Amino acid sequence: MSSDTASKAAKEGLRRELLGMRRALTPDDVQMAAAALGEQALALPRLTAPGAVVAAYVSVGREPGTRVLLDALRARGVRVLLPVLLPDNDLDWAAYEGPERLSPAARGLLEPEGARLGPEAVTEADAVLLPGLAVDARGMRLGRGGGSYDRVLARLERARAHPDLIVLLYENEVVAQVPAEPHDHPVHAVVTPSGVRTFTA
Repeated sequence: MSSDTASKAAKEGLRRELLGMRRALTPDDVQMAAAALGEQALALPRLTAPGAVVAAYVSVGREPGTRVLLDALRARGVRVLLPVLLPDNDLDWAAYEGPERLSPAARGLLEPEGARLGPEAVTEADAVLLPGLAVDARGMRLGRGGGSYDRVLARLERARAHPDLIVLLYENEVVAQVPAEPHDHPVHAVVTPSGVRTFTA
């Protein structure tokens, strides 16, 4: 088995384990964690700087909750961009205009109803919230495996854009080591309900 094949298999095993733990969470667990995550994330200067642009996403199901944070950022005058999934699995973006302007979309997602800004809009962000299942001590992130955010990260690299890359997770999802492949990017910070840990990405 090649090292890349072994890494992919290890990632799939870790994904199954962590998704199983998320399925065991109650709605109250998710709600309490979301409130704490929002409070902790607001301590990150790049998220709350005057005139900041933050590319984020709307959490669904038992994902670590982003909605408290989205509304707090918007209330502070931060411009929040949310993803719109394209047929080829790439991401377009639109501005967040409040929870009443979110609509159900494919794969159980919620997407903004506003004008589409194009896939390149993310390159203007000061910070990007990346969905994930785990982050390790090096700042390496384990995603869901769909590849949409690999494209986002590659687009940022091509544009020589350097936003802060931030992941919101539950406490148990900060792990000793995430299996990594050559295309994987480290993040700058992980936010959990108990605090923020930063990395030199």
